[in-house]
Formats: sequence, structure tokens, C-alpha cells
Amino acid sequence: AVAEATFDGSPCCGSPSTSSESTRCDTTTSTAIRSAGNRGKFKTAARGTSGRGMAWSNMKCCSKGGGAVDVRASLPRGVNGDGTAHVATWRTPKRRFEPAQRHESARKRCVLTLSSASGASADFGSVDQSQSGTGSALNAFWRFLRPHTIRGTLLGTTALVARVLMENPSSIDWTLMPRALIGLLALLCGNGYIVGINQIYDEEIDRVNKPFLPVAAGDLTKAQAWVLVVLLAGGGLAAVLTQFGTLTAKLYTLGLFLGTIYSVPPFRLKRYALPAFLIIAIVRGVLLNFGVYHATREALLLPFRWSPAAAFITLFGTVFATVIAITKDLADVEGDKKFNIGTFATALGVRGVAFLGSGLLLANYMGAIGAAFLAGQGNFRMAVMVGAHALFAALLVKSTVALDKAKYSKESVQEYYRAIWNLFYSEYLIFPFI
Repeated sequence: AVAEATFDGSPCCGSPSTSSESTRCDTTTSTAIRSAGNRGKFKTAARGTSGRGMAWSNMKCCSKGGGAVDVRASLPRGVNGDGTAHVATWRTPKRRFEPAQRHESARKRCVLTLSSASGASADFGSVDQSQSGTGSALNAFWRFLRPHTIRGTLLGTTALVARVLMENPSSIDWTLMPRALIGLLALLCGNGYIVGINQIYDEEIDRVNKPFLPVAAGDLTKAQAWVLVVLLAGGGLAAVLTQFGTLTAKLYTLGLFLGTIYSVPPFRLKRYALPAFLIIAIVRGVLLNFGVYHATREALLLPFRWSPAAAFITLFGTVFATVIAITKDLADVEGDKKFNIGTFATALGVRGVAFLGSGLLLANYMGAIGAAFLAGQGNFRMAVMVGAHALFAALLVKSTVALDKAKYSKESVQEYYRAIWNLFYSEYLIFPFI
């Protein structure tokens, strides 16, 4: 679908072509545009609550004389998949623009032509932001790392380490802090490698399913992406080999291996629903939780033993990772079918997988509440285990009902998947206190 957005409701170069998808932005919600001197560059930031995943095709701005000037985007990809601000740089085709045009007047003189993959209208935030080439590169790198997975790794690692320290306060040694930070960096490198190698081999699919990703969008070339994944994998592995024991190194290597065969031919196990979700469940469930717990105790010179909390989060996290694995493809059915990628969503349909995922997660929450009663006195804090998981279960039901009422539109599917990740983050936020 093609939509046209007009700043302040009045383009200076005549009326835009009529379209049923036409969207007008008023003064308070329009995106601020600012000229960057005589270099003919425009910089804009967009934030979408309804336009996520939107692909921006081009911008038309009016010159001082009233003629239209096409402005092509180096990154015409709208907003990030998680709805956060995404900064794109727009360039005019070798034509000087009036440097005196400040963003207050310029935004009255520009017409945006948007190409929306979802058909949703744009929701612009009021932004006046300039970004250098370095900033654009950093933005692309950050999106390459898939921020929602980075947050999960950060929260999970921090929560597990905090729990071990809370269980063994007498073993706390602040001289181990540099080693802990190196371990965290290694995990983030491993996370970046796995999602990065996937983007390299999924470039064509992502142009359909996730056009905002930097490789699919053209912000990173494949050569640049390869350099990044090699550095991430090599740096993470070197850190683990030099700072941690043999078992931790083996677990880390196993995670890299599983992430590789998930995406890379001839294996490319992501093509098959069962192996694909098992890999994600093992890496984000078993390896992350058990690996961090083991490495932390090892660093504190404590013998390994399962605590009730550690056993709980490993099992709970594995089931939760399974839910993430089967629901992550809900918004990707179109591209997956086109490229013959077998997922639960393509086999069972969006509604079927959504109810399957919600059912598994609801059972997970009921199991957590049951564990609080069955584990015996002193193993868990009853109020936290029962209260928090009952609340999370209610929020899950609310999100599922909202998805069903919205008839599984692309936007509602993205909201549902975002809610799943927020529940995942929430679990690790309460974990040290269960």
C-alpha cells in the first residue's frame, strides 16, 4: 500500500495524488526536517506505534521556487521492529537546497511518499535530530544486534549473577568484577553473532518480512556483516577461553555451533519447524541459564549444585524460549511461504500458533505457581512467585484476547509478540527475589 503524508496538511507543490491510504500530519505530530547546509542532506527520525515495519520509498521536498525535488533515502526503512526511533538520512540528487530553511518552515514544504508493507498508517514523533555518518553506522550496527535479544541476554545474565550472589553473600569478591564484565561482553558477542549470521543468510527473506534490518535495508553490505560476525564470534570465544573454565567454554562453543547450523547452508535448520524451535529453546533456555549460573559459581570458587531457584529458571526459561521460538514467525508467514521456510505459523496458521504459544506460556505460569506450593517452605517467596506469575498470566490472557479481537492483523501480531518479550524481561526482573 502507498500512503502520502503531508506536513501541516498543505504541500507547497500542489496537492498530492489522491489515495485511500492518504495520511495527513498536523503540526504537533509531524516529523521535523532540517537542512544540513548546502550539501543537500535532510535528516529525519520516525517513531511508529502503528507504522512498524514500514518501508519508506522516497521523499519529495519543494525547492524555493516551488518545484518538486526527489529525495532518496540511504536507509528507506521507517522504524525499528520494536517501535523505537530509527534515524534515516535523506539525500537530494546533486541539488543544492536553501540552507536558510529551518525545520519549522521546511516541514511545511515537504511531502513524504511512504510504501507500507503492512498497510498501516504512519505515526510520526516530533523530532529534530541530525546524525552524522558515524551515527548512521552505529545505528545500523545496533539494529544488526537485534536490540530486543540484547535486552533479554543482559537481563537474564544480570538476574542469574545477582541470584548467586544473594544466595552466597560471603563469597562476594569485587575483584572479580572485570571478569564478570568480560563474561557479559562475551555473551553479547555470541548473541550478536547468532542474529548477525542469520541476517546474512536471510537477506532475501528479510526484504519481505523485516525490511528494517540493516542488511536487508542496504545499510550494511554482506561484506561488512561478515566482518562483524567474525569479530563477534572470535572476540567472544577468545574471552571465554581465557577467562573461564573448560565446561563454560564448551557450552559457549555449542551455542555458536547451534546458532550457525540454524542459519547456514547446507544445514539451515531454520527451514524445519521442530529443529528450529529446539535450537532456540536450548540456546536461550538451557545454555544461557545453566551456563551463566555455572560460570558464576565457578568464578566464586563454589562447587556446582542446583538451587531450587536455578533449577526453576532453567526449566521455566526453556519453556519460555520455546514459546518465543514458535511465535517469532507469526508476522513472517508471507516471506516464509515464499521462500519455503517451514514454521509452525505456516503449518498451523497465525491463530493456531498464537493460541498454542499462549497456552504453553499460561501452563508455564501455572507451573511456577504450583512450584511455589510444592517446593517446600523456605525455597521460594510465596508472595512473589504466586503474585507475580498470576499477574503475568493475566497480562498474557489480555494480550491474546486483544490479538483475537484485532483479527490477527500484522500490527496486532507485532504487538502480541512484543508483549511476549516484555513478559520474558519481566521474569528476569523478579527472578532474584523469588
